[in-house]
Amino acid sequence: MQTTDTLGGMLRVWRDRRHPADVGMASGPHRRATGLRREELAELAGLSVDYMVRLEQGRATSPSPQVAAALSRALQLRDDERDLLYRLAGLLPPDHGAIERHLAPGLQRLLFRLGDLALGVYSADWTLISWTPLFAALLGDPAALPLERRNLLRSRFLPESAPQRDDTHVWSIGGVRIRHEPGGLKEFDAAVVGDLRRTAAEHPSDPVIKALVDELHIGSPRLAQLWSSGAVGTHAESRKTIEHPTAGDVAVDCDVLAVPGSGQYVVAYTAATGSMAADRLDFVRAIAGLALSVPSAD
Repeated sequence: MQTTDTLGGMLRVWRDRRHPADVGMASGPHRRATGLRREELAELAGLSVDYMVRLEQGRATSPSPQVAAALSRALQLRDDERDLLYRLAGLLPPDHGAIERHLAPGLQRLLFRLGDLALGVYSADWTLISWTPLFAALLGDPAALPLERRNLLRSRFLPESAPQRDDTHVWSIGGVRIRHEPGGLKEFDAAVVGDLRRTAAEHPSDPVIKALVDELHIGSPRLAQLWSSGAVGTHAESRKTIEHPTAGDVAVDCDVLAVPGSGQYVVAYTAATGSMAADRLDFVRAIAGLALSVPSAD
């Protein structure tokens, strides 16, 4: 019988209850395990199988906060379950006064089931925290970047090359250039700066938010000017052209959907069925080894 008063015991309980389809894995007709296999959880959390074994057997007793967060995401734990995992690991649970960086289980399942689309999920400070395979194939794999470099505000206002800083309608994220329609980038800047100001006001005790605001004010006169001017904007449907290095220009509709209660955003890049952009998205899927999309009525 599994004990549920240790980290290893609870990891096995949570692993056994998580169906492979919930995390985008095929179960197969001859699968004996009812939940996730140990090696599957290790892969999802970015850990070695050996370390996963030691955690479950109680031979590794002091996982880092980063490991605890990765396991919580991979197991799709609710907030109270995530807090229990932290306590069993000898860690303080995340500060509930901080912004939510934990993806809700339902949103994780939505991403897995809509993996045919280019979707990215951002926390309230516009840090990319999850994405679909097509998102990575279209814009570059975020997994290759450290967490701080997945922040959209840093990539917009603290670019590596100065000329991009003054560009009126083109910028890059992860090295892939994105063209906005005339005036679109100014509206985008006002919207994300307004988002950051609101987030900072709602989470005054979050040290990560405070450090980000300070860094951007010091490193970006443009952001400082927008902040002091009280700039605000509204995220609405927009058209963007992604300059993909292999597929060429891919003109997409970009929609930003707010997730109630979490402050998170889902950003979706789509193209109308039968359009040249849809064909190029299918080409991106093909070269990335992803399944081609199934056409549907718009």
